[in-house]
Amino acid sequence: MLKEFKNFIMTGNVIDFAVAVIMAGALGAVINGFVSDIAMPFVGHFAGGMDFASLKVVLDPAVPASEGVEAVAENAILYGKWINTIINLIIVGFVMFMLIKAYNKTKKPVEAAAPAGPSDNDLLSEIRDLLKK
Repeated sequence: MLKEFKNFIMTGNVIDFAVAVIMAGALGAVINGFVSDIAMPFVGHFAGGMDFASLKVVLDPAVPASEGVEAVAENAILYGKWINTIINLIIVGFVMFMLIKAYNKTKKPVEAAAPAGPSDNDLLSEIRDLLKK
């Protein structure tokens, strides 16, 4: 069983998958950095300097601690963070699209397959007909 597991782990597919997961994590960090540090400031600038993360609907306001009363945290719907997440998704999708598009340009074009010749049956039929003559 240990030998089978070793053979499974050492196959190319598992190692390729592991490398892909590690690279995806690194690429994800780079893209998230691009989105949060470069793209989102532009979005905020063109939105009139608004920070979407601060947008919320307060359901229950926060109550500060006082004598004999515990502090109660604010209960709010943070829809601004959700808007930021959607904008991030759109930007990440666009960046990935551009990366894949650039990668596809570096590939060699696939040559069209040679036209298929006559099948074996066609050749045998032709030989039969020639022999009849």
